[in-house]
Amino acid sequence: MVCIPCIVIPVLLWVYKRFLEPIIYPFISPVINRFWSKKAVQESATSNATCKTECTANAANGAAATTPPDKKTD
Repeated sequence: MVCIPCIVIPVLLWVYKRFLEPIIYPFISPVINRFWSKKAVQESATSNATCKTECTANAANGAAATTPPDKKTD
């Protein structure tokens, strides 16, 4: 037998995504956008650019782009 929450939760999620979210989302979207800033995405993009610059500089100097894993010494 399947437990009741295993049946009810997916059905409720489907009903929410199919019928309720299109009605509710336009009202909660401005609130979500106020707290979910794009600052984190911009910081991530600059860190990726830094990584790419460092990786290409290491490759130009002859250093390996990936480092081998450290061996454990017990």
